[in-house]
Amino acid sequence: MASFDITDPNSFFKEQIIETLRLVMDPELHINIIDLGLVYGIEIDSPKKQIQVQMTLSSSYCPMGESIVSAVKNCIEGHYEGYTTNIDLVLEPVWSYNNISDEGKRLLRI
Repeated sequence: MASFDITDPNSFFKEQIIETLRLVMDPELHINIIDLGLVYGIEIDSPKKQIQVQMTLSSSYCPMGESIVSAVKNCIEGHYEGYTTNIDLVLEPVWSYNNISDEGKRLLRI
């Protein structure tokens, strides 16, 4: 996930969105999608009030994929009134356990 960039006027807002997305849990692993490393990037078009989320799933055959994508969209739009959210679901690069944050590994006990 991207780090804070002081030269980006949307950097603070991106960080807020990242923290908000910690509310979205993987229904099978019960870990949030940020700590699982499923979110690859966030772009904000402030004038158009659009948020683009680039994310993946733990598997291209993830049975809960639609549910997770819907939860991301609903979470953002529910917390940031007036913004629309587009989800760019990508399968490259492929998700791996290396994407999991230290906190996620602690929660999974790995």
